[in-house]
Amino acid sequence: MDSIAQIHVAWALRKQQVTVLEISKQVGRHRATVYRWLKRIRAVGLEEYIDQYRNAKKGRRVRKTHAWVERRVVSLRREYRNCCGQKIAYLLEQEGIKLSVSTIYRILSRHFKLRKHSRTAKGFPVQKATHPRQVIQMDTVDLGEVYAYTAIDTFTREAQVIMRSTLQSADGEAALHQIMNYYGHCDVMQTDGGSEFKGDYAEAVTLYAQRHRVARPYKKNDQAFIECFNGTLRREHFHRAQYKASELSLAQRQADQYLEYYHSKRPHLALDMLTPAQFVEVSHLP
Repeated sequence: MDSIAQIHVAWALRKQQVTVLEISKQVGRHRATVYRWLKRIRAVGLEEYIDQYRNAKKGRRVRKTHAWVERRVVSLRREYRNCCGQKIAYLLEQEGIKLSVSTIYRILSRHFKLRKHSRTAKGFPVQKATHPRQVIQMDTVDLGEVYAYTAIDTFTREAQVIMRSTLQSADGEAALHQIMNYYGHCDVMQTDGGSEFKGDYAEAVTLYAQRHRVARPYKKNDQAFIECFNGTLRREHFHRAQYKASELSLAQRQADQYLEYYHSKRPHLALDMLTPAQFVEVSHLP
């Protein structure tokens, strides 16, 4: 007996005052299904319900995202420098558009080649800051004959980038002075064990930090915040750019341009989608 015949039998038995439990046994369907059939038949009539039932079984209806919404997803991805799906969902919501993250990634996969994320290996617990200038992490990024000395406040996510021509401690010291002109001071300055963070740098850091902590070798998780920022800096701005020593000032202008975008426009997941500048403002931080 097919479903249409079962519906006819169920309705006929119900008109004869047969209980729903008995009807479900007769037609071999769950009583909840029988209740649903009978409720719709009483509402629209037997023939109308049969027509609706047949049409509903013709195929699964797929909800399709409007083309203009898809175009907006793509434009936001480009405008915010290949940002993640969560940020796009937030930005769309500010425009009154609600779209799930999974739908956004399905759209992005049709227009971009998305990179696969790997799990971060577990390591030494990262020191979590509870107030501004508690922990600042520093590192370097190789840009050919120019090196970017990068720093980030792990609480406010404010970042700084200073370009220098070598990885010697004298350049590390010079970059430190420029960076701390912005931050002022900190409780802990954390770096890796590179040569640029020894010698002159190690002596100068005591002027700005109560303690200089050196991350463990080959344990990138110790420097998780600055490593994440460095990856973002590469992915969203510098990509595979290589600069000659004579282009140091150009590289610095490029870095300053990105920092303006990073601080004032780019929403940050860790800051509840605020930019670092907005986070400092709403938190009334100095």
